[in-house]
Amino acid sequence: MSIEFLITSFIVIVSPGTGVLYTLAMGLSRGSRASVVAAFGCTIGIVPHMAAAIMGLAALLHTSALAYQTFKYVGVAYLLYMAWNTLREHGALQVQKEDDGKGSAMQVTVTAVLINILNPKLSIFFLAFLPQFVSADEAQPLSQMLMLSGIFMLMTFVVFVGYGLFAAAVRDHVISRPRVLTWMRRTFAAAFAALGAKLAVADR
Repeated sequence: MSIEFLITSFIVIVSPGTGVLYTLAMGLSRGSRASVVAAFGCTIGIVPHMAAAIMGLAALLHTSALAYQTFKYVGVAYLLYMAWNTLREHGALQVQKEDDGKGSAMQVTVTAVLINILNPKLSIFFLAFLPQFVSADEAQPLSQMLMLSGIFMLMTFVVFVGYGLFAAAVRDHVISRPRVLTWMRRTFAAAFAALGAKLAVADR
């Protein structure tokens, strides 16, 4: 493992995206516990993309226009669904008590996992990203890629938890002001929609 890998991974992870957005929303609307659950779900959602990259399945998305477009537009539809639900106060920024039990935790986890799974850019990113940090003369390249993937996931979880706990810390200041909450809801809905639009026009 190199310092270049750690720096590149950190830059990728801290960059705002759907996972960061959802984790922030959970921290603001449901508190610290939900934000940690969201961070965990987003991290788990990376696994299929890393597995696809390691096994070479991501190459299918890169070479098959139909496979890529199908997967991409499912992701776009889900992001637009998130935007609509958030705007209607039934989604990411639906304010609830901080501890809502196992059912709520499962819902947050499933949504977080789906957000990352339904993003074909992640598979292609890891297909191009991971091999760059595996030496050509590496005796066990698979083990090396698995180790790097594990480190990337750990960094993702830690950074996302940081985002979520920060959002949870300012939660009371937000939900006690209806106008601020309305503005935040509209902002998050617009951000989900913008990310969906960005994915829709993205090339492979």
